[in-house]
Amino acid sequence: MVASSLHRHFGRCPLLLLLLLAAVAAPMAVLTPSMSMAATSKIGRTWPIAETDALSEIEGRAAHVPDMQSAFGPRENWSAMKAATLGIAQADRARTVVPFYTLDTDIRLPDGKLLYARGYSFNPLAYVSLPQRLIVVHPRDLAWALRTARPADFILLAAGGPGDADAITLGERHGRALFLLEERVKARLGLTVAPVIVAQAGQKLVLTEVDRRKTDRRAVR
Repeated sequence: MVASSLHRHFGRCPLLLLLLLAAVAAPMAVLTPSMSMAATSKIGRTWPIAETDALSEIEGRAAHVPDMQSAFGPRENWSAMKAATLGIAQADRARTVVPFYTLDTDIRLPDGKLLYARGYSFNPLAYVSLPQRLIVVHPRDLAWALRTARPADFILLAAGGPGDADAITLGERHGRALFLLEERVKARLGLTVAPVIVAQAGQKLVLTEVDRRKTDRRAVR
C-alpha cells in the first residue's frame, strides 16, 4: 500500500500541475491588460511579495520521494512492500474470468428500505468498462512489460527474487508508475502465473498468460 500510494501520488503530479497552471493562467490572462495600467497609475505604497511561489514549492516537494527508511527501516522489510507470489508461465494460454461480486452486507436506501440483500451477486463488468489492461509480471520481466504496456495500462509486480529491486526503486528508474500485486487481487482474478495480461472483453475478463521463453526465442530470430 505504501508503494502503490507513492506511485499514485507521483503518477498524478503532472495532472495536478497542469490543473494548477490552468487555474493560474486564466486569471493572469484577464489581469494582463490591467497590469500595464497599474504601472502608470499606482495608488498608495506597494511592497514586493515575499512568499515563495506556491507552484514552485509544490513542484519542488513532488520531485522528491519522502525518506521513510529512518522511521520504518529498509524497504525490503516493509510488510506493505510484500507482493503476492505467482508461478512462471510455462505455456501461452488464454482463459476467461467473470468477476462476480457478492455483497457481504445489506444495502439500504436512506429511508431504510432494502435495496439489495446480503448475499446478492452481480457482475461489475455489466455496469462499467475498463479501458486499461493489467500487465502482471515478476520484476525480472519488467522490461518486457514496459515494451508491451500501453500508456494507460497498469503494470503490477508479483513477488520477485532476493536480488530484485523494490517497486519504488524500479518505478523511479524507469519513470513509470508501478503497483504491487495484492493477495486479494490475485485471488479475485484467479491468477496463478506471470506474465499475464488481463483485459476486458464484454462482460468477462480475458487472462492471457505468456510464455516468455517463446517471446525471447522469437526476438533472437
